[in-house]
Formats: sequence, structure tokens, C-alpha cells
Amino acid sequence: MKRGSRKGSIEIKQIRCVEKVNLEEQTPVERQYPFQIVYKDGLLYVYASNEESRSQWLKALQKEIRGNPHLLIKYHSGFFVCGKFLCCQQSCKAAPGCALWEAYADLHIEPKEEKHRVPIFPDRVLKIPRAVPIPKMDEPSSSTAPAQYDSDSKKNCGSQSNVNMPFMPREDCPDWWQVRGLKSSEDLACSNQRERNVVDHSTLKMSWGSPESSSSEEEENLDDYDWFAGNISRSQSEQLLRQKGKEGAFMVRNSSQAGMYTVSLFSKAMNDKKGTIKHYHVHTNAENKLYLAENYCFDSIPKLIHYHQHNSAGMITRLRHPVSTKANKVPISVSLGSGIWELKREEIALLKELGSGQFGVVHLGKWKGQYEVAVKMIKEGSMSEDEFFQEAQTMMKLNHPKLVKFYGVCSKRYPIYIVTEYITNGCLLSYLKSHGKRLEPSQLLEMCYDVCEGMAFLESHQFIHRDLAARNCLVDSDLSVKVSDFGMTRYVLDDQYVSSVGTKFPVKWSAPEVFHYFKYSSKSDVWAFGILMWEVFSLGKQPYDLYDNSQVVMKVSQGHRLYRPQLAWDTVYQVMHSCWHELPEKRPTFQQLLSSIEPLREKDKP
Repeated sequence: MKRGSRKGSIEIKQIRCVEKVNLEEQTPVERQYPFQIVYKDGLLYVYASNEESRSQWLKALQKEIRGNPHLLIKYHSGFFVCGKFLCCQQSCKAAPGCALWEAYADLHIEPKEEKHRVPIFPDRVLKIPRAVPIPKMDEPSSSTAPAQYDSDSKKNCGSQSNVNMPFMPREDCPDWWQVRGLKSSEDLACSNQRERNVVDHSTLKMSWGSPESSSSEEEENLDDYDWFAGNISRSQSEQLLRQKGKEGAFMVRNSSQAGMYTVSLFSKAMNDKKGTIKHYHVHTNAENKLYLAENYCFDSIPKLIHYHQHNSAGMITRLRHPVSTKANKVPISVSLGSGIWELKREEIALLKELGSGQFGVVHLGKWKGQYEVAVKMIKEGSMSEDEFFQEAQTMMKLNHPKLVKFYGVCSKRYPIYIVTEYITNGCLLSYLKSHGKRLEPSQLLEMCYDVCEGMAFLESHQFIHRDLAARNCLVDSDLSVKVSDFGMTRYVLDDQYVSSVGTKFPVKWSAPEVFHYFKYSSKSDVWAFGILMWEVFSLGKQPYDLYDNSQVVMKVSQGHRLYRPQLAWDTVYQVMHSCWHELPEKRPTFQQLLSSIEPLREKDKP
């Protein structure tokens, strides 16, 4: 209820239409005489016991609302059932009507005539016609109300049987409630809020009691909820929802508009084989309350989500299955304090092998019995002590959402452990090969943007990665991509590093100054980023797949560059190609690349 209004009442001046509703197919006898009350904040269906009773209701109510502001010229003649109006198939309860309301001409009064009418008092409520006596009844408790349902009927969401039972919301249509009253009969009412409707003995008051929140305390930390995805993009949310593939799969994410949130929701209700995804912005009203498609307002996001988990209220479907992007990661509050990097080996349990390389094996591990971590086990003799501490010390200094987090080391005996964040979906290259065909081009661009963000951080802190490639990036549970493998990363004072002769380097990802002069800089990382973009948009193909390393050196030196992948549109290829200028100083910085990619990203629209 809005502040200042009487709890449980619909003010006369808020009513915008009172009219019959067309019957559904195979309507049971007890539901042959429906009518609707459309008011400012919603829609109410009421079932009279017979045609005479319904006519009396319509006549009395239409008389009461004559001259109301904002009366509807058009209304919906069919029911709103299972997420859409039967008359016009529109899926939003706030959608404009599809049929002319004939009574409008008689009930509408021009403003100049309005001032001669008796003023409407604030406490005025609907009056029962005298011809329809209503017996006094006890108000049901806040948790139950008498209800009648036919459990075998799915099409008619409020079908009745002859058995009374305590009220419980139905899984397929939780909007139906029992109202007693007209001529001692029992008439069904359907509210588009999850509310309890009862009839007072002297006035018809549609009364409700909102379900109590699961917690009396204000839930402010959204990160505690599985459905909150944080800074995930629109395209990433769509990919995750389609992977879930369940009716009502949903998540809440930060909107591109600062301080706002978007609810992304998956449904199969529109007869689309791939399913339909809708994005709803969470709005704020003048009283600083939060609401979605319909004006049902709440104090907090958790309370709003709790409500819509039980009632669609104008959305395409209700929120059923939260899609979590959270893995069982080490919270910031649990990670080691500043300067404390040596972990206790006995606190780390190795679970399974994830991969292997020249320096050793990477395992999935459990730290302290609950946190998933990746454990890089360094084989004795495979890496010098200096090399090991070089990598560890580099990772200690790197802290960014798009870089794999470093937790610590076990260095007192072999095999040495380097313990890092565990990234659920593994290597980007493998992910592109196995899942790439299901990804939209906009999602591929988002992956490139994530990598660019991580590299811009390294660039701004004077680090050169030297081994940037899809194989050295990881895909997290929310489909964000993080840069990994800092074994070759170096801190430099003048943005340049010259490696010693004989040092191995990945030729097909290397800039001309690397394979000719062994010179590394942030601009050689930019060259490698262009190759990574090509890998992403070719879904994991090998660059220069027709040439060996010596041929690649010759071709690149002669000005040969990779072709445009089929999934990369022209402006994306221009960004990619700008990374491959022969002269390092002519290549963009990572910060400039972010500015170039940003306009190409899909805007976050609800």
C-alpha cells in the first residue's frame, strides 16, 4: 500500500474501469459470471454467482466511478492467464487495452463539469448494492483463507472443486483467492498481487496482508544472494540464462546506469524454441521504493525479488530458478593479510588434476576444507628458485577483477605450491572450441573487453605480460575472462624489457621487434592482444595455421597480417588490425583500446 492510503482498500478515485470479462473455453459453472476492476495499481477479477448479481455489481460500481480521472478508453476483454492476456496475447499487465470500453462515453466527465460534482472524500470506499445482502463473516487468519481448486486443471488457473482447503499459492498460477459474500455463495477473486482478499459485512474492501519477509532485518548486502551477479554484461547474462534453460531462470545484475539494477529473466512462454529473455530495470518511485514492471513497491531488492518469486505481476513469468555466478571462492575477509604469503600445506587438499605444463601440474584443491583453489605444483628442477620467487612476487602485486587472484605459496619443501583463485570454466581457448558456436558475437567482444581491462591494469602498473594468448586466459562461472599465467611477466621502469638470447617465446603471438630484437614492451603485449582477439572471433583457431614459425616470421616481416574472422564485423577487425602496426609507437595503448571497444559493446537496455 502507498503511504497515506487506507490499508486493504481500493479508493473509488483510483478505479479506472469496471467491466465484464469474456469467458475462457470450458469455463466451469461456478465461474460463468466474471467481471474486472481495473485500478491504478493493478487488476482484480471477481466472480458473481449469477448474471443478475453481476449486472447489479456493474451498475453500482460504474455509478460510483462516474467522473473519475484517467478512466480507460480501451480495456482488455479477456483474462490475464499464465503470463498473457487471452484477448490480445500481450504479456504485460500494464499494456494498453485492445477493446473499446462502451461505458466510457457515459462515465467520462470533462474537467469543467467535474467541479460541480460533490467532492470525493478520501475515505470513501466501494459500497455494496442494497439488493445484494452480504452475511457477516469472520476474517481469516493472516496465513490461511478458504480456497477451492481443481488440482487436475492447469489451463484454468482458478478452477474449483467441491473440497474446501486452507489457502496455498498454486505453482502454476498463485494469484487466485477465495472471497465469500454474494447471496451467501462463495465467489472467487483473482488479484494480481500476492494478497489475501476478504469481504467486509458493510463495505466491499479488497483487503490484503503482504507475506512477511523471510528476515526482519534489512538485507543490504546483495553479494550474499545466489541470484545477484554484480557487474555482468547483458550478453553474458543471456548466455548463462540460456545455459540454465529453465522456465523462470533469472539473475539480478548491476545496470550500466550507475546505482541501478536489472533483472534478467528467461521464459519459454512465447513459443520460441530458444526461449525468450527479458531485461527489467528496477525503478524507484517518489517515495524511494523499488519496483519492476508493475507498481508494487518494496524497501529493498531482496524483498522485491522475494515477492516476484511468488508472483509475476506483469513480468513474462515469475522468478523461479536463480542462476548463480558464484563459485566457492575465498572471500576477501578470509584471504591472507598483507605480507603473509606462506600457506600451511596441511590445510590444502588436492582433489583432481586440471592440466600440466613444462613446470609441473595444476590441481583443483580445497583450502581449509571449504574454499576451492587452483594449486600449481612446481616440479623439482623444472624452475629455478629465482624464477619461482619472480612469479610469486609478481602475482603478489597484482590485484584486479580481470586478473587471476593469488592467495599464497607453500615453499618450504618440494613440490612447491603456488595457490591461486580457481576459475570454473577453465582455459579460454578450450572454452571457445567447446562452447564457441553457442556464443553471440557480442559475447565474444565482451570476452575481449575483459582481457583488455586486465591488460590495461598491467600497463598502468608498468608490468609486461609477454605471453598473452587465449590459452593463458581463464573463463569464470559468470563467463567473465581473467588473464592468467604470469610466469613470463616482468616489472619495468621504462616500458621495455630485453630478454637474453635463447629465451623461448611464442612466435605466432609475438610482434616483429620481439622475434628480431627480443624487445618486449606494453606495445608487444598489444600485438599479442590483437592475436587473442583473432583467436576469440575465430572460436579458437590456430593463428597462421598454414605456416610454421620461420614462415610466420618471414610473412609478418613482409607485412602479412591475419585475415578477418567471419564472426568479426568490420569495426571489430579495425580494432584488431590496429594492434598489428609494424612500429610499436603506432599501436594503441590498452587504455585507448578500451575506448575503441566500448562503443562497440551492446548497450545494457532493460
